[in-house]
Amino acid sequence: MINITKDLNEVVRKHGLKAGFVLVQSLHTATAVFINEFQQALLDDIKSFLERLVGRIDYWRHNDPKLSECNRQNADSHLRAMLLGHTLSVPVRGGELALGYWQSIILAELDGPRDRSIQVQMLGVQEE
Repeated sequence: MINITKDLNEVVRKHGLKAGFVLVQSLHTATAVFINEFQQALLDDIKSFLERLVGRIDYWRHNDPKLSECNRQNADSHLRAMLLGHTLSVPVRGGELALGYWQSIILAELDGPRDRSIQVQMLGVQEE
């Protein structure tokens, strides 16, 4: 899991967005973006929670070569990403992301490591 808050704040400043929204979208079906505290013990808890909720060794049709053309055996990654979400909308106030003190925007790689991309779109008012 990667904290991308600093990078997104830099994008907001670079483009001079003063107020509005930043839309963040994962461009992959086995990654997720979400907001939470970026603290290692909590990140470990999130991983454990997701593993209990969606087991890697459970039977999934997506992993069955008789039913799916996918050879990655990664149904659990897709299901975990679905639970966490692929998109976020974050307000911008005063030229920065309007997040709570402990909140961070986290990109979760659920089937890797692999090269991943996100799309960022900004809506709002630029500085004059």
